Amino acid sequence: MNFPFYIAKRYLHSKSSQNAVNIINFITFLVIVIGSAALFIVLSGFAGLKTFSLSFTNVFDPDIKVTPQTGKFFTISPSQEEQLKNMEGLASYSKELEEKVLLYHREKSHIAFVKGVDRQYNKVTGVDSTIIYGTWTINEVQGVAGIEISNLLGIGTDQYRNPLMIAALKPGKGFISPQSKKAIYNELPIVLSGVYGVEESLDKKYVFADLDSVRRLLEKDSTQLSGINIKVHHEKDIPSIKNEIAAVFNNTVSVKNRKEQNSTLYKMLNTENVATYLIFTLVLVIALFNVVGAITMMILDKKQNSKTLYSLGTTLKELRRIYFVQGVLVTTLGGGIGVLLGSLLIGSQVFFEWFKITASLAYPVEFQFMNVLIVLATIMVLGIVAAKIASSRINKKLITS
Repeated sequence: MNFPFYIAKRYLHSKSSQNAVNIINFITFLVIVIGSAALFIVLSGFAGLKTFSLSFTNVFDPDIKVTPQTGKFFTISPSQEEQLKNMEGLASYSKELEEKVLLYHREKSHIAFVKGVDRQYNKVTGVDSTIIYGTWTINEVQGVAGIEISNLLGIGTDQYRNPLMIAALKPGKGFISPQSKKAIYNELPIVLSGVYGVEESLDKKYVFADLDSVRRLLEKDSTQLSGINIKVHHEKDIPSIKNEIAAVFNNTVSVKNRKEQNSTLYKMLNTENVATYLIFTLVLVIALFNVVGAITMMILDKKQNSKTLYSLGTTLKELRRIYFVQGVLVTTLGGGIGVLLGSLLIGSQVFFEWFKITASLAYPVEFQFMNVLIVLATIMVLGIVAAKIASSRINKKLITS
């Protein structure tokens, strides 16, 4: 067995004759355990929040979305549509037409977006799973709106006598005179078949209607679209399929995967995660100053032992290595126990949901093996630095005095 490791292991288990040194060592070990457990719990909490936040948008976002590079609309020819149908790896696709409109019901109004979709839309997205009440029924008469729109306009489902009115500006040029205001709008009555609920910003943004009805409302022909939503068989094929789609449209459209569709949200969540990690790492840095103090106290406490070992032929380098290894062992063992305790807490939250945000919603957490590696690596690196600083106190003057 390696000599410095053997002595360091003995020092790790042995107690000092001075009670103060034992207390300092215990507090140091406890701080490492608590610090590593806290870091792991926070990282797991942010991982859960990230998954929870992205779940809101994932029901609306397809695997791949095609949108115009400039303007609001682009055209698709019959030959291009045929190429999409025959594209390998593509499961299904859905066409959409979207525009900002005025919604009004009786004396209440709200600015939102109408999204004209075909029958394939709920096959490429999970939007139909967000229905709170009613059904996902889209046809020339019926549509679906968000819960916020429903509340703002005071409209429910199946109100055939007082449908939701969608008003869109007619395409054209020139000045608008006060006498011709009514002539500049196209209107589409919609009876809500269902109401969806995801999160506030999305719940007040969209009304889903029949694609052909929205085409007539916006005065667009069958080749004009604002987007194509695509579902693939396997996520690993997304990069190649994106390139094929771009080639079909001669690189005149924007083709984005799910992450690119929500790039701002991903950047925000990743930035928050990194910032939190750095803050807690700083706390660990401060806490691991205790390791330096504890090893220094151990060096002074074991001074006679070090003199004996030096007299028996142990070099200064080996003596420094003894206390260096001891510091690494303390931080690694404390970090491992901290991660284990953190894992037990995260596991209990996943299975028992004991900590809740609301009466029905548990705080989202997610156990990721990557977080285990991050915490252990952080503890080990900081422990090595702290042990190196403390063990450097060993010198010939200290041993021979």
